Amino acid sequence: MGRDRHIDFDTVMVEMRQIVKKFGDFTANDNINLAVHKGEVHAILGENGAGKSTLMNVLYGLYHPTSGQILVGGKEVSIDGPKKAIELGIGMVHQHFMLVPPFTVTENIVLGMEPMHGITLDMKKAREEVVAISEKYGMAVDPDAKIEDISVGMQQRVEILKVLYRGADVLILDEPTASLTPQEIRELIVIIDNLTKDGKSVILITHKLKEIKAAADFCTIIRAGKYIDTVDVNEVTEKELASMMVGRNVEFVVEKKEQEPGGAVLSVKDLHGKDYRQVEILKGLNLQVRRGEILGIAGIDGNGQTELVEIITGLRKADSGEITMNGESIFNKPPKYIFDRGVSSIPADRQKHGLVLDFSVADNLILQNFAEEENASRGFLKKQDIINRAKDLIEKFDIRPRESENKPAGQLSGGNQQKVIIAREITNDKDLLIAVNPTRGLDVGAIEYVHRYLVEQRNKNKAVLLVSFELDEIMSLSDRIAVIYDGRITGEMAGKDADENTLGLMMAGGGKHED
Repeated sequence: MGRDRHIDFDTVMVEMRQIVKKFGDFTANDNINLAVHKGEVHAILGENGAGKSTLMNVLYGLYHPTSGQILVGGKEVSIDGPKKAIELGIGMVHQHFMLVPPFTVTENIVLGMEPMHGITLDMKKAREEVVAISEKYGMAVDPDAKIEDISVGMQQRVEILKVLYRGADVLILDEPTASLTPQEIRELIVIIDNLTKDGKSVILITHKLKEIKAAADFCTIIRAGKYIDTVDVNEVTEKELASMMVGRNVEFVVEKKEQEPGGAVLSVKDLHGKDYRQVEILKGLNLQVRRGEILGIAGIDGNGQTELVEIITGLRKADSGEITMNGESIFNKPPKYIFDRGVSSIPADRQKHGLVLDFSVADNLILQNFAEEENASRGFLKKQDIINRAKDLIEKFDIRPRESENKPAGQLSGGNQQKVIIAREITNDKDLLIAVNPTRGLDVGAIEYVHRYLVEQRNKNKAVLLVSFELDEIMSLSDRIAVIYDGRITGEMAGKDADENTLGLMMAGGGKHED
C-alpha cells in the first residue's frame, strides 16, 4: 500500500545529469542521474558509504561536482554554496542537526534572516511567522522553548521549519528517521505528505526500506557510487529494494535456535537514579540478564534506558540499589573496573562515547586494550601487530573503505564508524555485551551482519542486553523482552510471543503489570 500521490509530472523541480564527484583517486559518485518532480517524494537508497550524502551535498552546494550538470526549473545552474542553493529554493536538513541549543525555537528558525522593525529585531513578527508555517504544515512546535529542552523529533521539525522559512521548494532530508521513535517517524511521514500536498518536493536519503515504502513515490538506488536504477516504489518489494542496494539477497530474519538460558550474568535490583536534570528517572528498576540469551529492552525514549545503561557501564552514578556481574558488585564502580569484570558495550552515541574521532581506525580498535601484552611491550605500542589486527577486523566486519586502518575514524561514514565499534566490542569477548541501538544508521546488509554477530554471542553462551527503539529488531532478536516505562520494568514476555500492538501498548504504559 503506497502513499497518496501529489505529483505534477509536467514540472521537473531539479535534475542531475551524469554527476561525477571525485576525492583524489576515489570516485564517490560515478555518472549519477536524478530527476525530481513537483509534489514528489524521491528516495535515494544505498548502503553506508554508497555516495548518497555526497550526491545531495553536491546538489546543496557543499561540494562542487567534478563533472555533470544540475538543472533547476529546467535551467542549468552552478551551485557554489548553500546560499546559492537556498536562493534556488533548495534546502537541506542534515542528519546531525545544526541548531544553537541555548536559543529558542523561533530564534533558531529565523537566525540570519531575522525580520526587522527599523533597526531593531522584530521578534513578535518572527514568532507569528514561525507559528503560521508550523500550523500550515501540521508541525506542532513550542516557539518559545529552548532547543536544549526539546526532544530530537521536535528538533528535527525546527530544522524543517528553518528550511521552509527560507522559501525552500525542494527539501533534502538526510537520514531523517535515524534518531526518531516509531511515533515520531509516523508524525514525520504525515508532515512529508502535507509538504507535497502544498507542491513541495522532498528528497529522502535513507536506507530504511519500510519508510521508503510508506513515504516515497520513486526511489533511485546507488551502489558503490554507481547509479543502479530508479523504480516506482509501488511496484517493488522491500526484498527487491534490498537486493538492488547490496547486490545480493538479504535475509531479514536471523536464524536462531531455541536454547535454554543459563544462570544470571547481570543482576540489577531496586535501582534508583537521576537524569541530567537531577530528576529521578529510575524508580526501583529490577532486571536480570542470563547466559545464552538476548534480553531486549523495549520502551519509548526517555523512560530511563539511557540512564540504566550509563549506570551499568559506570558512566553515571546511581542513587541506590544493587548491580552485580557474575555475583560481584559493580555498583557505582569506574568504567575500567566494570569492563574488567566482563561488561562490554556498543554505546548509543558512537561519536561521543564510542570512538576517538581523531584516532586511526587501528587505534580505536584497541582503545580498552592498548596496554595488553598483544598490543604493547615495555610501555611501547606494537604498531605493526595493531595494524595487522585492524586489517583482519576491517575484512571480517566489512568496514569500508577497505584500506582504512590508518585513517582517522572521523573520516568514515556513520555506518562504518558503527562497524568499528561493533568489531571492537564483540572481539573483546566479554560475558555481557550491552548493545544500544546497535544498527542505528546502518543499511539492511550491515544490519543483517550485526544481528548475526549478536546471535552468535548468545550462541556462545554469552549474555546480550539489547536496548533498541526499533521494535522489529527487539522482536526478531530477543529471547525475552522486558518493557521499560517510567523508570521501571513493567512487563515481560518471550520474544517468540511478542507482537507490535501488545508491546506498543505496554510501552505507552497500558496493559502492564508491576515487577
